[in-house]
Amino acid sequence: MTVTLYDVLGISGVVIILAAYLALQLDKLSVQDWRYSAANAFGALLILISLIFSFNLASFIIEIAWLLISLFGLFKVLKAPH
Repeated sequence: MTVTLYDVLGISGVVIILAAYLALQLDKLSVQDWRYSAANAFGALLILISLIFSFNLASFIIEIAWLLISLFGLFKVLKAPH
């Protein structure tokens, strides 16, 4: 099996999303922290890039949803008064 740059990007995206979720569960991040939504959005973007080269419709749909929801969360957090 050959691992391409796009595989590395996709795997990196998965690691970022899982690390953000683990940090949330360990109370290291909160959903109100902009870094949580940013990590999820960036991870989803990396996975989407990998899907351009190895397309899977179900994965594409979930990552588009993940990206949009994360961007909404990021916008909401950044717009909130501090």
